[in-house]
Amino acid sequence: MDHLVVVTGASAGLGAALLAAAPAGAHRVDVSRSGRAPEGGSHLALDLAEPAAWPVFGQAFARLVSERDWDRITVVHNAGTLQPIGFAGEVDTDAYTRNVLLNSAAGQVLGHLVLQAVRDRDARRELLLISSGAATNPRAGWSSYGAAKAAGDQWVRAVGEEQAERGGVRVLSVAPGVVATAMQAHIRATDASDFPGVERFQALHDAGELLDPDDVARRLWDVLDDPDVPTGAVLDLRDRA
Repeated sequence: MDHLVVVTGASAGLGAALLAAAPAGAHRVDVSRSGRAPEGGSHLALDLAEPAAWPVFGQAFARLVSERDWDRITVVHNAGTLQPIGFAGEVDTDAYTRNVLLNSAAGQVLGHLVLQAVRDRDARRELLLISSGAATNPRAGWSSYGAAKAAGDQWVRAVGEEQAERGGVRVLSVAPGVVATAMQAHIRATDASDFPGVERFQALHDAGELLDPDDVARRLWDVLDDPDVPTGAVLDLRDRA
Protein backbone atom coordinates (compact mmCIF):
# COMPACT_ATOMS: atom_id res chain seq x y z
CA MET A 1 0.00 0.00 0.00
CA ASP A 2 1.24 3.51 -0.86
CA HIS A 3 0.61 5.43 2.35
CA LEU A 4 1.47 9.09 2.95
CA VAL A 5 1.76 10.08 6.62
CA VAL A 6 2.26 13.74 7.56
CA VAL A 7 2.65 14.76 11.21
CA THR A 8 3.14 18.33 12.42
CA GLY A 9 5.33 18.86 15.45
CA ALA A 10 7.04 15.50 14.94
CA SER A 11 10.55 16.51 16.00
CA ALA A 12 10.04 15.01 19.49
CA GLY A 13 7.49 13.71 21.95
CA LEU A 14 4.15 12.37 20.80
CA GLY A 15 4.63 13.63 17.24
CA ALA A 16 7.85 11.68 16.81
CA ALA A 17 6.20 8.61 18.32
CA LEU A 18 3.27 8.91 15.90
CA LEU A 19 5.62 8.94 12.91
CA ALA A 20 7.58 5.99 14.29
CA ALA A 21 4.37 4.01 14.83
CA ALA A 22 3.05 4.62 11.33
CA PRO A 23 2.35 1.49 9.27
CA ALA A 24 5.38 -0.18 7.75
CA GLY A 25 6.34 1.15 4.37
CA ALA A 26 4.56 4.49 4.77
CA HIS A 27 6.21 7.63 3.45
CA ARG A 28 6.65 9.71 6.61
CA VAL A 29 6.85 13.52 6.66
CA ASP A 30 7.80 15.58 9.72
CA VAL A 31 6.59 19.20 9.66
CA SER A 32 8.42 21.15 12.36
CA ARG A 33 10.93 23.91 12.98
CA SER A 34 13.82 21.75 14.11
CA GLY A 35 13.13 18.15 13.15
CA ARG A 36 14.78 15.96 10.56
CA ALA A 37 13.70 13.58 7.85
CA PRO A 38 12.62 10.20 9.25
CA GLU A 39 14.06 7.11 7.61
CA GLY A 40 12.56 6.78 4.16
CA GLY A 41 10.72 10.08 4.53
CA SER A 42 11.20 13.83 4.47
CA HIS A 43 11.24 16.92 6.66
CA LEU A 44 9.43 20.19 5.98
CA ALA A 45 11.05 22.93 8.06
CA LEU A 46 8.30 25.37 9.05
CA ASP A 47 7.37 27.44 12.08
CA LEU A 48 3.60 26.96 12.13
CA ALA A 49 3.15 29.81 14.61
CA GLU A 50 3.93 32.09 11.63
CA PRO A 51 0.93 32.57 9.31
CA ALA A 52 3.32 33.00 6.37
CA ALA A 53 4.24 29.32 6.80
CA TRP A 54 0.68 28.08 6.27
CA PRO A 55 0.48 28.55 2.47
CA VAL A 56 3.98 27.09 2.18
CA PHE A 57 2.70 23.99 3.94
CA GLY A 58 -0.35 23.91 1.67
CA GLN A 59 1.76 24.06 -1.48
CA ALA A 60 4.23 21.44 -0.26
CA PHE A 61 1.44 19.11 0.85
CA ALA A 62 -0.40 19.48 -2.44
CA ARG A 63 2.81 18.53 -4.29
CA LEU A 64 3.24 15.46 -2.10
CA VAL A 65 -0.34 14.39 -2.72
CA SER A 66 0.05 14.75 -6.48
CA GLU A 67 3.37 12.87 -6.68
CA ARG A 68 1.82 9.42 -6.42
CA ASP A 69 -1.48 7.56 -6.58
CA TRP A 70 -1.64 7.13 -2.83
CA ASP A 71 -3.88 4.42 -1.41
CA ARG A 72 -4.07 6.18 1.96
CA ILE A 73 -3.29 9.71 3.11
CA THR A 74 -3.05 10.43 6.85
CA VAL A 75 -2.39 13.86 8.33
CA VAL A 76 -2.00 14.43 12.08
CA HIS A 77 -1.88 17.99 13.41
CA ASN A 78 0.04 17.57 16.62
CA ALA A 79 2.06 20.81 16.79
CA GLY A 80 1.24 22.99 19.76
CA THR A 81 2.65 24.91 22.68
CA LEU A 82 1.71 25.79 26.25
CA GLN A 83 4.06 28.75 26.42
CA PRO A 84 3.55 31.23 27.85
CA ILE A 85 1.91 29.62 30.86
CA GLY A 86 0.37 32.37 32.93
CA PHE A 87 -2.64 34.59 33.32
CA ALA A 88 -4.11 36.47 30.35
CA GLY A 89 -3.28 40.14 30.71
CA GLU A 90 -0.04 39.35 32.54
CA VAL A 91 2.08 37.28 30.12
CA ASP A 92 4.12 38.59 27.19
CA THR A 93 1.81 39.68 24.37
CA ASP A 94 3.99 38.46 21.49
CA ALA A 95 4.33 35.01 23.06
CA TYR A 96 0.59 34.88 23.77
CA THR A 97 -0.14 35.79 20.16
CA ARG A 98 2.13 33.00 18.90
CA ASN A 99 0.30 30.60 21.23
CA VAL A 100 -3.07 31.60 19.75
CA LEU A 101 -1.80 31.35 16.17
CA LEU A 102 -0.19 27.92 16.57
CA ASN A 103 -2.74 26.28 18.84
CA SER A 104 -5.93 27.61 17.27
CA ALA A 105 -5.65 29.26 13.87
CA ALA A 106 -2.98 26.99 12.39
CA GLY A 107 -5.00 23.82 12.89
CA GLN A 108 -8.05 25.22 11.14
CA VAL A 109 -6.16 26.75 8.22
CA LEU A 110 -3.90 23.73 7.73
CA GLY A 111 -6.96 21.49 8.00
CA HIS A 112 -8.65 23.51 5.26
CA LEU A 113 -5.56 23.19 3.06
CA VAL A 114 -5.38 19.44 3.63
CA LEU A 115 -9.04 18.98 2.72
CA GLN A 116 -8.53 21.12 -0.36
CA ALA A 117 -5.55 19.09 -1.55
CA VAL A 118 -7.13 15.64 -1.04
CA ARG A 119 -10.66 16.54 -2.12
CA ASP A 120 -10.59 14.71 -5.46
CA ARG A 121 -8.15 11.94 -4.59
CA ASP A 122 -9.22 8.33 -4.90
CA ALA A 123 -7.69 7.27 -1.60
CA ARG A 124 -8.55 6.60 2.01
CA ARG A 125 -8.11 10.04 3.57
CA GLU A 126 -8.00 11.02 7.24
CA LEU A 127 -7.15 14.10 9.28
CA LEU A 128 -6.53 13.83 13.03
CA LEU A 129 -6.23 16.79 15.40
CA ILE A 130 -4.57 16.16 18.74
CA SER A 131 -6.83 17.63 21.41
CA SER A 132 -6.57 17.84 25.20
CA GLY A 133 -8.64 17.51 28.33
CA ALA A 134 -8.10 21.27 28.60
CA ALA A 135 -10.75 21.66 25.88
CA THR A 136 -13.44 20.87 28.45
CA ASN A 137 -11.65 21.55 31.75
CA PRO A 138 -10.66 25.23 32.06
CA ARG A 139 -7.41 25.81 33.93
CA ALA A 140 -6.06 29.14 35.13
CA GLY A 141 -2.80 29.79 33.30
CA TRP A 142 -3.86 27.90 30.15
CA SER A 143 -6.52 30.26 28.78
CA SER A 144 -5.31 30.28 25.18
CA TYR A 145 -4.34 26.59 25.10
CA GLY A 146 -7.70 25.40 26.41
CA ALA A 147 -9.64 27.75 24.15
CA ALA A 148 -7.65 26.50 21.15
CA LYS A 149 -8.32 22.85 21.89
CA ALA A 150 -12.03 23.55 22.35
CA ALA A 151 -12.02 25.37 19.00
CA GLY A 152 -10.30 22.41 17.35
CA ASP A 153 -12.90 20.01 18.72
CA GLN A 154 -15.74 22.19 17.41
CA TRP A 155 -14.01 22.53 14.03
CA VAL A 156 -13.85 18.74 13.77
CA ARG A 157 -17.52 18.34 14.67
CA ALA A 158 -18.60 20.84 12.01
CA VAL A 159 -16.19 19.68 9.32
CA GLY A 160 -17.11 16.08 10.07
CA GLU A 161 -20.71 16.92 9.18
CA GLU A 162 -19.50 18.61 6.00
CA GLN A 163 -17.35 15.64 4.96
CA ALA A 164 -20.23 13.24 5.65
CA GLU A 165 -22.33 15.39 3.29
CA ARG A 166 -19.64 15.51 0.62
CA GLY A 167 -15.89 15.02 0.56
CA GLY A 168 -15.52 11.73 2.38
CA VAL A 169 -12.46 12.62 4.45
CA ARG A 170 -12.55 11.20 7.97
CA VAL A 171 -11.84 14.07 10.38
CA LEU A 172 -11.19 13.26 14.05
CA SER A 173 -10.10 14.97 17.26
CA VAL A 174 -8.58 12.88 20.05
CA ALA A 175 -7.32 13.90 23.48
CA PRO A 176 -4.47 11.52 24.35
CA GLY A 177 -4.29 12.02 28.12
CA VAL A 178 -1.28 13.19 30.13
CA VAL A 179 1.74 12.02 28.14
CA ALA A 180 5.35 11.96 29.37
CA THR A 181 6.83 14.65 27.10
CA ALA A 182 9.03 17.73 27.43
CA MET A 183 5.82 19.78 27.64
CA GLN A 184 4.92 17.98 30.86
CA ALA A 185 8.35 18.67 32.31
CA HIS A 186 7.84 22.35 31.54
CA ILE A 187 4.42 22.25 33.25
CA ARG A 188 5.88 20.73 36.43
CA ALA A 189 8.55 23.44 36.57
CA THR A 190 6.00 26.27 36.40
CA ASP A 191 5.45 28.45 39.45
CA ALA A 192 2.07 27.95 41.09
CA SER A 193 1.39 31.68 40.84
CA ASP A 194 1.30 31.28 37.05
CA PHE A 195 -0.34 27.85 37.01
CA PRO A 196 -2.32 27.09 40.19
CA GLY A 197 -2.98 23.52 39.01
CA VAL A 198 0.70 22.55 38.86
CA GLU A 199 0.51 20.23 41.90
CA ARG A 200 -1.82 17.82 40.09
CA PHE A 201 0.71 17.29 37.31
CA GLN A 202 3.58 16.96 39.74
CA ALA A 203 1.58 14.31 41.60
CA LEU A 204 0.84 12.38 38.38
CA HIS A 205 4.56 12.35 37.59
CA ASP A 206 5.56 11.29 41.10
CA ALA A 207 3.00 8.47 41.02
CA GLY A 208 4.31 7.22 37.67
CA GLU A 209 0.97 7.86 36.00
CA LEU A 210 2.21 9.75 32.93
CA LEU A 211 1.50 7.87 29.70
CA ASP A 212 4.29 6.56 27.49
CA PRO A 213 4.37 8.41 24.12
CA ASP A 214 5.02 5.21 22.16
CA ASP A 215 2.04 3.46 23.74
CA VAL A 216 -0.20 6.48 23.16
CA ALA A 217 0.94 6.69 19.54
CA ARG A 218 0.05 3.05 18.94
CA ARG A 219 -3.38 3.59 20.47
CA LEU A 220 -3.97 6.65 18.29
CA TRP A 221 -3.16 4.57 15.23
CA ASP A 222 -5.67 2.01 16.51
CA VAL A 223 -8.28 4.79 16.46
CA LEU A 224 -7.35 5.71 12.90
CA ASP A 225 -7.59 2.06 11.88
CA ASP A 226 -10.97 1.56 13.59
CA PRO A 227 -13.72 1.73 10.92
CA ASP A 228 -16.36 2.21 13.62
CA VAL A 229 -15.03 5.67 14.55
CA PRO A 230 -17.04 8.06 12.34
CA THR A 231 -15.94 11.31 10.82
CA GLY A 232 -16.48 14.25 13.14
CA ALA A 233 -15.79 12.18 16.25
CA VAL A 234 -14.26 13.95 19.26
CA LEU A 235 -12.75 11.38 21.62
CA ASP A 236 -10.71 11.03 24.79
CA LEU A 237 -8.28 8.14 24.43
CA ARG A 238 -8.67 7.36 28.11
CA ASP A 239 -12.33 6.43 27.48
CA ARG A 240 -11.37 3.65 25.09
CA ALA A 241 -10.68 0.21 26.53
